[in-house]
Amino acid sequence: MSSYLSRRLLLIIPTLWAIITLNFFIVQVAPGGPVDQAIAAIEFGQQSGFAVSSQGDPTARAQSLRGGQIGDSQYRGARGLDPEVIAEITRRYGFDKPLHERYFTLLWQYIRLDFGDSLFKGSSVITLVKESLPVSASLGLWSTLIIYLVSIPLGIRKAVRSGSAFDTWSSSLIIIGYAIPAFLFGILLIVLFAGGGYLDWFPLRGLVSGNFATLPWYQKITDYLWHITLPVLATVVSGFAALTMLTKNAFMDEIGKQYVITARAKGLDEKRILYRHVFRNAMLLVIAGFPATFISMFFTGSLLIEVMFSLNGLGLLGYDATLQRDYPVMFGTLYMFTLIGLLLNILSDITYMLVDPRIDFEERQ
Repeated sequence: MSSYLSRRLLLIIPTLWAIITLNFFIVQVAPGGPVDQAIAAIEFGQQSGFAVSSQGDPTARAQSLRGGQIGDSQYRGARGLDPEVIAEITRRYGFDKPLHERYFTLLWQYIRLDFGDSLFKGSSVITLVKESLPVSASLGLWSTLIIYLVSIPLGIRKAVRSGSAFDTWSSSLIIIGYAIPAFLFGILLIVLFAGGGYLDWFPLRGLVSGNFATLPWYQKITDYLWHITLPVLATVVSGFAALTMLTKNAFMDEIGKQYVITARAKGLDEKRILYRHVFRNAMLLVIAGFPATFISMFFTGSLLIEVMFSLNGLGLLGYDATLQRDYPVMFGTLYMFTLIGLLLNILSDITYMLVDPRIDFEERQ
């Protein structure tokens, strides 16, 4: 087992390298990079987001030199800006260097776990990730936990009582929940319970209150749960169907096998057969889907929820960075999500062996 885990951990390195390399070269050919974003901000009289040079604010210089010619500038939005301003912007974002030099600089920084600074937010990528990670982790962990705690017992119950009235109406409810988009259900929760026209029971913004630091520990817990309730409900509403039906089908498949018939013939208790024998085999398919479920709740499933409830999570951070072409933040969040996904896959394999000791990945290498 130890050698298998060592190989899996070592495989994380080339996997991260391949993903970062592929995405680095993809974004280099994509239009609308950070230089174009900065030039567009200057052209429209907005703040550019980069530091002031020793020769003065590039925005002010751009406005004073707006009538200049740019010559052969490669940036489409650079019409009307002085070439010196364009060169200054390009240098500040590091795009005055050759492509291969930027690539190897990026790799060297990532080897040293130096993710650089945001181009537009005036902070390091590590700081932004540390600020955003607790929000996304809260949504992902609570949502995944609730989905599994509800779906697995419900799926087992549906398998045992397959074809009954309970099976029919419970299937109808989870299908209806699956058909409701998370953002639409989130809007409904806001309207009904967050001061949107009816009840004002829950807050609409943030993960905690502004005076959270001054509260005693028990009120901190209450305040946190008060803020996280609606976002979690909106996130999990469509997450029960797939896992519930997967659990039901896995248990029904195992219940019909010969070893279950033999156990019943020996007079074993039905609950013991179900939870000591069937459970171990049926849960393998459910465990296999855990990494995908958690990542879905951690990022894609919570993105719109973070926007709607004003939660500054990791998904929203990566989304904003993509729109702004904030490459350091883009690659930093991509690195984090990839690393979390790879580690969860390893955790899934370990859980396989805990559920069924007969599985030995070591022998399959």
